[in-house]
Amino acid sequence: MPDFFAPCPRGLEVILHSDLEAMGAQKVKSTEGGVHFFGDWELCYRANLESRVASRILWRVSTSKYASEQDIYQAAFKMHWQNWFDVTHTIRVHVTAIRCPLKSLEFITLLVKDAICDRFRAHCNERPSVDTLEPDVRIHTFIEDDQMMLYVDTSGDPLFKRGVRMHTNIAPIRENLAAGILRMSGWQPGTPLLDPMCGSGTFLIEAVQMALNIQPGISRRFAFENLKNFDAPKWKAMRAAAIAAQVPPHPLEIYGSDLYGDALKTALRNLQDAGLDECVELKQANILDISAPAASGVMVANLPYGERMGELDELAALYPKLGDALKKNFGGWTAYLFTADKAILKMMRLSPSRRTPLFNGAIECRLLQYKMVSGSNRKDAVKKD
Repeated sequence: MPDFFAPCPRGLEVILHSDLEAMGAQKVKSTEGGVHFFGDWELCYRANLESRVASRILWRVSTSKYASEQDIYQAAFKMHWQNWFDVTHTIRVHVTAIRCPLKSLEFITLLVKDAICDRFRAHCNERPSVDTLEPDVRIHTFIEDDQMMLYVDTSGDPLFKRGVRMHTNIAPIRENLAAGILRMSGWQPGTPLLDPMCGSGTFLIEAVQMALNIQPGISRRFAFENLKNFDAPKWKAMRAAAIAAQVPPHPLEIYGSDLYGDALKTALRNLQDAGLDECVELKQANILDISAPAASGVMVANLPYGERMGELDELAALYPKLGDALKKNFGGWTAYLFTADKAILKMMRLSPSRRTPLFNGAIECRLLQYKMVSGSNRKDAVKKD
């Protein structure tokens, strides 16, 4: 049974673990930054199609010890790459390492690439070409201490590239992280949802797709389609079943707003391109002035964080006002604020009932939960779990 690894944003491993088990994965084991699991190729297809929080689905083809660069070359050379993909497919080798005693990751990358090409040349007197931008097949090498693992990437482009959102603003949140935050919030379709700083609309699109049962990978291709063992009829049937299970677009209790009109135009354009614009109500508004669109619901927001002094001063002025606005306008709601700025904890003048560490790439962030009690704006009205 094939051995897979699904990396994900750090902090979302528990959600991914649960999702993979629900899909039928075997021997599921979480580690920092991802989940190991076993399953057949049908599960691999399904995980690529349906996982909202995984970054990739990697097929582990080798695990070995090494002591030198030559060991790495030999470990890669002995693999039967020609059995998995054709010499006409372009390749790219990516190397990551933890506590690797060898000096140059670039040299290791070159060694693995040469070993793969030499194996093809020995087998068919040809070698595959390298394409660093849009390769047909990606090979991932992971080195930790004296252990080396080789993976074939079954996803291709990272899974947060849904094939939906094409237009972005500055520093958008990745789709799989946004989906994970929605899952952590406990939001369910049918519950009012508001993103008052919606930017290009990532939270909104992810929520609509969940509500309409649109699988995140339904609009894109995957690298497993380039492998020799690809079962085209099985994949075609899986996609057809997923499309048949979708709910037609219709107005939902999902709301987005932003202070800036350009951001709203981008969000609307992305929703229109996805055919989902009728599902969301958008309006231009300041988060400090907006009214709750329903008596209760869930708010999610990716708060800005500043790096220059002027931006930091603006945020220092925003946070106390934001706390007051939440107390005044959102009684009965639960707010989930995602931020990398630790100053918010002191400046909001509200006590979060939960703080969850999450990573946006390499940036350590927090997802802060605020339960706003209806009919009260006292600080102690926010209860801790």
